[in-house]
Formats: sequence, structure tokens, C-alpha cells
Amino acid sequence: MGIEEKLPAGFLLTTVEQVAGYMRKSSIWPATFGLACCAIEMMAVGTPDYDIARFGMERFSATPRQADLMIVAGRVSQKMAPVVRQVYDQMPEPKWVIAMGVCASSGGMFNNYAIVQGVDHIIPVDVYLPGCPPRPQMLLNAILTLHDQIQNSKLGVNRVAAARAAEQAALEAAPTHLLAPTHDHLAGRSLLA
Repeated sequence: MGIEEKLPAGFLLTTVEQVAGYMRKSSIWPATFGLACCAIEMMAVGTPDYDIARFGMERFSATPRQADLMIVAGRVSQKMAPVVRQVYDQMPEPKWVIAMGVCASSGGMFNNYAIVQGVDHIIPVDVYLPGCPPRPQMLLNAILTLHDQIQNSKLGVNRVAAARAAEQAALEAAPTHLLAPTHDHLAGRSLLA
């Protein structure tokens, strides 16, 4: 006889990790880090039209010490990169990052020396949100994706082991400049077919 037979019908059993994940995902406080035009779309999710408060995120924090989600909205210049890293380092653990917009994700159309070609060169990113600029609905979808990641994340030493395994896999991955091309842009055809 297991514990399921001794408990009344309808009683739910769960793990501490699932309860902690549910509570964490329901109480995220984002740090606003608007660097360019994507910041306007990020601000729009706080309006009644999109109402980010229904996800427990009505409080955008102005201080990193009271935030656990950094939404990097827009392009990151080389001069701003140390500031982004400093704000990230000041955030308490656990913390998460959304790269909002193609500029934050990969440098976008700014393929030059002044712009960091992806904020993941500075800080680890949990969710990449494409678009130029992405609509507020897309940011809400990225937040829901992050909620799923948080809900299923491990605790304690399990979380540290999972983070180390992910970092090792990223280090072992082939750099994109070494991958085979997928398109012949001059001929306008895909090389995958």
C-alpha cells in the first residue's frame, strides 16, 4: 500500500522542485534594460492592452538587486557591454535573461565593430526573442516560454550540475563560422534540398 491509497481522493502529490518552480515563475520581477527601439515594445506590455501583471510581473524593478529577470531590449554597444554585465552580476540568484529583438540576439543589421554581435557574448541568455522590433505579444510568448523553463528547472546541486552541463555543451558546439553554408545567396537557392 502506497501513500496514494491512504490520502483522500483528489489530493495532489508533487515534488518540492515543482512547487518551487511554480512559485518562482509566478513571481518574477524584471529589470528594465531598454537600449533601443525594442524598449518601447517592452514598455507596452505594462499597459492595460497587454497587462503583464496577470503573470505576476507588474513590478518592473529599477534596481538589479530586486530583480531576477533581465530583458535586454535592443542593441548592445561595446561601451554598454560592461554595464550590462555589471547589472547582471548584481542580480541575485536565480536569475534569467531574455534577449529581446534581433539586435540583442545577434547584432541584427549592425554588423560592425561598435555593436556586440549578440548579448550572449556578455551574459548567458535563456530565451531569444526575434523581431525588429518584436511585438508585445511576442514578448509575452517569450515570458511564457521562460515560465516553462523555470517550472521545470532543478534546485540546488541539481541546478548547478544542469548549468555546468549546458555550458559544456555550448563550449563543445561548433562555431557558426565553421558550419557548412545552408544557402547560396548569389544563386538564390537553398543548399539543404
